[in-house]
Amino acid sequence: MPSASATASERAGWLGPALAVVGAVTALRILLLAFNRADLFVDETQYWFWGQELAFGYYSKPPLIGWVIRAFTTLAGSDGQFWVRLPGPLFHGATALLLGAVAARLYGRRAAVWVAAGYITLPMVALASLTISTDTIMFPFLALALLLWLRLGERPAPDRRHETGLALACGLALGLGFMAKYAAVYYLICAGIAALVAPALRPSRRAAGLGLLAFLLTLSPNVIWNALMGFPTLYHTEHNIGWVKAPAKRAGLHWDKLAEFLANQFAVVGPVVFALLLLIALRALGPGRRGHLGQKGRLLLAFSLPILAIICVQALLSRAYANWAAAAYLAGTVLVFARAGRFPKLAAIAINAAVCLALPAMTIWPEAVVMRDGRYAMHRYLGRAALSDWIIAEAQKVGVSTVVASRRDILADLFYSGRDSGLRFYSTDPDGPPQDHYELTHPFPDEMTGEVLLVQTGEGQLACDPDEKPQAETTPQVGAYRGLRIALYKVPARCARDED
Repeated sequence: MPSASATASERAGWLGPALAVVGAVTALRILLLAFNRADLFVDETQYWFWGQELAFGYYSKPPLIGWVIRAFTTLAGSDGQFWVRLPGPLFHGATALLLGAVAARLYGRRAAVWVAAGYITLPMVALASLTISTDTIMFPFLALALLLWLRLGERPAPDRRHETGLALACGLALGLGFMAKYAAVYYLICAGIAALVAPALRPSRRAAGLGLLAFLLTLSPNVIWNALMGFPTLYHTEHNIGWVKAPAKRAGLHWDKLAEFLANQFAVVGPVVFALLLLIALRALGPGRRGHLGQKGRLLLAFSLPILAIICVQALLSRAYANWAAAAYLAGTVLVFARAGRFPKLAAIAINAAVCLALPAMTIWPEAVVMRDGRYAMHRYLGRAALSDWIIAEAQKVGVSTVVASRRDILADLFYSGRDSGLRFYSTDPDGPPQDHYELTHPFPDEMTGEVLLVQTGEGQLACDPDEKPQAETTPQVGAYRGLRIALYKVPARCARDED
């Protein structure tokens, strides 16, 4: 069977131009990241904290993001925000080049440059290059797994020794993607569909089996960790999905949620890119259009459309966050920028490039954009460090060494902002299964004695002593905690346990 991939001469010479585009954008992002004034978000500080306590798993996610942040901050000798977020632009730059390599193998050098430029300017990539997230860490491994899958499916097939190495590397890459975010498992579903719709690019059964074995071995430490810890990530995932535990009560047809999710996708990858992807999919799935995309296009659609469809079902039954289908846009970006005409691709990059410039500007001047309700557009990234600094200063002022809080977002930043304060931070004990990483790993010890500083949010009195007056209190007027009353109480340890 002849190869469905581009020849060596057709794909030669793509790396230089692609590297120039991706390198320039990435260098600019790193430069602007140094001026980022947005506080670390609650998830970012949590990921940093995971890196301080290396393990094979954490409450809500697999461990790779914590390991990566730990590696970067250790090499830099600093836990500053810049170094915590630096993997973002670098990992996305690597993903852009890997997707360029995928496009080069399928469609040649010109498509490869378009794909690299198209991916690096996606709005979701621009935003994720200003922060640090599990998608960011997962993406280069998924892109590498896709590239190796193509290598395995080339004709003539590689010799057995070469095939073994490629298959094991493919499984390892997908396993590392899984160790970054569980959404990598979608690629197993996609691979099965791709094998059916693009048989000319299908690896041998032997190669698929070896790849699956390597994948399972790579993720096994996380599975073992979950088993030892009582499967906290499974509990978290069930809670996130919402309807799984009680489908009769919680599941329904939420057409408004589906519409909201689909509308958000135009912002995630840009209006032109998402519209083109939908158009390509609709044309390919239309009656009598089986041969429209060819083997290469059907393979890419198989690695994108099923993910989007799965999350659309989730949105219809309950809810879905905008980024839950992000893995669909790796192969989806290759398909769009390899198949679309020159003008639509230029329009897509031009519109997305404007977003790429606006987003870092908002982090440099986070108070510049005010919404109708009076909040800053960047309010979720403001006021977190300031609150932690206030709590830490009050604890030191009243002479206590332990701070106890119940809210995950407050605890997350306390651990980060208070890393050099000499204070100890604990979560109140969970009422039932742990609801976050801090309840799982840092609950308030039963044997603790002495006085502690208890952080209480909202209105109301202490359960242990309703007449107790707060040591200090504040109600921030801007930022993430706008309008929230936060009171600090210096109380005996037993009182903190009464608040659990």
